[in-house]
Amino acid sequence: MSIPPDRPSPEGPRAPSRESQRGLDWFIFFLADVQTGFGPFIAVYLTTQKWTQVEIGFVLSIGGIIGLLGQMPGGAIVDAARSEKVVAGCAVAAIGASALAYALWPIFPVVTLAAALHALASCVLGPAIAAISLGLVGPLAIGERLGRNARFASLGSGSAAALMGACGYFLSSRSVFLVTFILAIPTLLSLARIREREIDIAQAHGEVKREVPDKRATSVFTLVRHRTLLVFAGAMMLFQLANAAMLPLMAGVVTTRSSQWAPVLIAACIIVPQAIVALCSPSVGRKAQAVGRRPLLLLAFASLAIRGLLFATVRDPYLLVAVQIFDGITAAIFSVMVPLIVADVAFGSGHFNLAQGIVGTAVGIGASLSTVLAGYVSDKLGSSTAFMGLAGVAAVGLFMIWLVMPETRRTA
Repeated sequence: MSIPPDRPSPEGPRAPSRESQRGLDWFIFFLADVQTGFGPFIAVYLTTQKWTQVEIGFVLSIGGIIGLLGQMPGGAIVDAARSEKVVAGCAVAAIGASALAYALWPIFPVVTLAAALHALASCVLGPAIAAISLGLVGPLAIGERLGRNARFASLGSGSAAALMGACGYFLSSRSVFLVTFILAIPTLLSLARIREREIDIAQAHGEVKREVPDKRATSVFTLVRHRTLLVFAGAMMLFQLANAAMLPLMAGVVTTRSSQWAPVLIAACIIVPQAIVALCSPSVGRKAQAVGRRPLLLLAFASLAIRGLLFATVRDPYLLVAVQIFDGITAAIFSVMVPLIVADVAFGSGHFNLAQGIVGTAVGIGASLSTVLAGYVSDKLGSSTAFMGLAGVAAVGLFMIWLVMPETRRTA
């Protein structure tokens, strides 16, 4: 969309150094490695330490609740910070300390504290990465930069899953957290390569230079009532409501139909989307600037709905892996679109990262409800009905984008 003359225009694309660009690339790659260590490996490790399922569930729930409630405060902290690098560095150090605590003292109070610390640190890391990216390249080049971020995050997650799986198999489940702690070191070294002076702090917060201050444009209350932001947050809640339960539900179906090959098939279902994200994300960023945001959002929701319908009807476990191509399309688009559209909407407010927290909270609510509701429907009416219901939710999101979501693309 073109910018009305009474609104500030974004600055042209910035030209950060190659060293800063590469530093951000590798920071995201190693950070994805570090975060992978806190996935399903936690449950495996704590089980080997004679923890009960109730205790494991409690610790995981603590992290989930803090992660949900901390989205908006985390974004506000990044907006208030004068150095996103310092915030990101402290968060990575906290996550490294959490991993070390898991490995050395797997007792209930220590692990509970470590889980809470990890969740709090994660609440500021996402906004900090987006802020550093926006501060480096500016709002007109942020689409391609976010695509590049998604590529390195996907590569990091895939390589870390393989590395940690091998360590857990050949060494011990404890070694996964020691490796996670060690990987925090190259993460911090990569962050140090990003030149602080090349990050425009005001631009990283979504601020613009004005001759006359505009309190209304920079008001938090104006932002939280922004219609486009609220519509997009609602659409993202529907997206996660439809998406979060699909893979876990499908994993149960595959295990029932082919228990021997279930681990391999599920691993393939995870790898296929990651590969597509790594290949396609940079082009998604370029396309978003060329054709706009709405066409790509419509494609993502349509792919999610088709995936749900196919999961409901396809019986061959091996064909289900091919269906995950649609998951890759959806993931590639949304990994770029979420921070990109938030940057569009929050432009000029100075609260870009708080806006990310608002959308992140909606995403968390959708994900939390998805697994509970889909699991209930699957138990009562069968997995096919559950998949059809998830596809229906995706279709509602599709119509929401089509009918009420405006185009947010900005031009110079």
